Amino acid sequence: MLKKGMDHGSKEMVEVIKNDYRASADIGLKRCMQCGLCTSNCPATRHSEYDPREMVKMVLDDNHEILDNPDIWNCFYCYTCQSNCPVNNSPCQVNQILRQKVLLKGGKSQRIYEFLAYGYSYMDFGVGSIPSDFFDELVKDFGEDYLQLKLNLEDIREELGLDDYNLKGNSLNEVKNILIESGFKKKLETFKDAVESKS
Repeated sequence: MLKKGMDHGSKEMVEVIKNDYRASADIGLKRCMQCGLCTSNCPATRHSEYDPREMVKMVLDDNHEILDNPDIWNCFYCYTCQSNCPVNNSPCQVNQILRQKVLLKGGKSQRIYEFLAYGYSYMDFGVGSIPSDFFDELVKDFGEDYLQLKLNLEDIREELGLDDYNLKGNSLNEVKNILIESGFKKKLETFKDAVESKS
């Protein structure tokens, strides 16, 4: 028999997340058995205090303190957790929904500010690129090989017979139009203005 407060099927946060349009129709959130496979395979866990198993547990326990936990911002959105989950849960999707709830309430907009460069690169080149603010940290984490890869990427792609990965012409214009019409560009500018007005 479950203790009071542990009846995962009746929790408000669980229902909010399951009914969010970002959640897969078959997300196994209520089936989570806290096995820890998500955490044991999570690259963010290896490099930060982020723990997808604990995050899901807090959601299942309807513990709203998870929304104020700074560690939820360390998820890479790589979906390794989902691919390893035996009950088809997706801590990655849960995390995305939690973050969006925080951002939509007007909180933590500075958390997304550093990622705006990623969004603007879609506007400028049609593909995402890692923000330059992260470059030094990536070199520190991955070493000289990463630096050489970035410095020689065009030559490497040419040797492999690959075209430039940046879109051009009509293809780039189509992507730009989609990002404008979908409200993506407006959302980028909203976050940028929100953070800059506080500084």
